[in-house]
Amino acid sequence: MKYKVVFVLFLLFGFLAEASAQRFVERLRAVMPVGMRKRGEKVDSVLTARYYQTSCDTNYVVRPEGTLTLKLRLNQTGNTFHTKGTVNGFYQKADLRTSHKTTVSLAASFRGLTAAVAINPAKLKGVYKDYELNAHYFSSRVSLDFSYQRSESLVGDINGDRGARRLESGDVAMKVVNVVGYYTFDHRHFSYPAAFTQSYIQRRSAGSGLAGISYQGGNIKTTDALMARNPDAPEVRIYAGHVGIGGGYAYNWVFGRKWLLHLSALPTFVVYNRNNLTINGERQQAHRMRLNMIFNERAAIVYNFSPRYFAGTTLVMNNSAFADDAVVINQNKWRARFFVGVRL
Repeated sequence: MKYKVVFVLFLLFGFLAEASAQRFVERLRAVMPVGMRKRGEKVDSVLTARYYQTSCDTNYVVRPEGTLTLKLRLNQTGNTFHTKGTVNGFYQKADLRTSHKTTVSLAASFRGLTAAVAINPAKLKGVYKDYELNAHYFSSRVSLDFSYQRSESLVGDINGDRGARRLESGDVAMKVVNVVGYYTFDHRHFSYPAAFTQSYIQRRSAGSGLAGISYQGGNIKTTDALMARNPDAPEVRIYAGHVGIGGGYAYNWVFGRKWLLHLSALPTFVVYNRNNLTINGERQQAHRMRLNMIFNERAAIVYNFSPRYFAGTTLVMNNSAFADDAVVINQNKWRARFFVGVRL
């Protein structure tokens, strides 16, 4: 029942946003000086020409009509870590996770240029103290995902030959960067933006091979709060940096004329890494990994109520797998989004 209420509110936003935006534009034109209005019309003309200039096969991919697109979005992100292995003769297994970040954002797109503002209710209340930045770029050929997370909310259980203990929020600090770049080979028939920004419309089902590059880097270290509470605890800093290249496949399935389902996967093999471990000021280089891969997956569902109104959900995941004869490390970073939009 709760989700139905949220969905109805999102639809109501679409109708209200349309009426408010039209009134705002009319009032702005009425009070704008003539010279400024002419310059605005010239800029609009250039952006319009750029917007509709495309190499896509219009039987498969087209630009939507309308000047302005407004979207209300509900976003949630999370990050988990799983490690197990034997170091210096002792077996240890850890399952850790950060606090989930939930935001509500309003995005406006003008001729393919998008700006957004987001509110995190938990951060306003002082409950969520982590920092996270997510950005993306989509074109017909090239796409880019970027995320940065700074967190001290890692919690979880650590079990092993030396017993079990609980890692509490504030014991360690983490900084992680993920960057993924995609190249779409069949950009004439397949569109990533149709699924993730709705700046294109996929009219027929199509897929494409992908080439990509991934970077994942960051560090985890013990905090002063942990050292003050437990002076015997070792001072630990783990640094990792990985660059991977690979290929994959993406597919947009159009059905029922109004539905779009997107699935894609891009596994990359790490070709360069720089990993080290520092314990009590003594730095050690990591051993060469037997398995070293970064997986990037995307999924989306979009429903078009009409040429103007649409809604959907997206999921972006970055998973890493690093393993040698002694240690296995997995990280899973994900971002989910539900949205409703209107084209004006």
